[in-house]
Amino acid sequence: QVQLVESGGGLVQPGGSLRLSCAVSGSFVGIYTMGWYRQAPGKQRELVATIASGGSTNYAASVKVRFTISRDVANNTVYLQMNSLKPEDTAVYYCNAVRVALRRYEYWGQGTQVTVSS
Repeated sequence: QVQLVESGGGLVQPGGSLRLSCAVSGSFVGIYTMGWYRQAPGKQRELVATIASGGSTNYAASVKVRFTISRDVANNTVYLQMNSLKPEDTAVYYCNAVRVALRRYEYWGQGTQVTVSS
């Protein structure tokens, strides 16, 4: 069982920055595809960014250039650096871990709120 715990959310003004962290139980960060998703009120959960076990990254078009996903395999942590935040980035951000090996293994964190407002 993989447990994910997000932190780093909060209230920030437009144009500001935040760094989210996802602490992962066990040595799974280098094995699973790790990702960040977000869900705004009244909307479906959407992909923000992923980092594969080999290190390749993928971003939603709306956050490319502004957000950076990274990982610290030794410390079992995944990060999401968010710069130039906009009000439309307001959402609950969730950490995700996925691995497909004979069957699909997928885990979610509890989420952390990010609010971008003046």
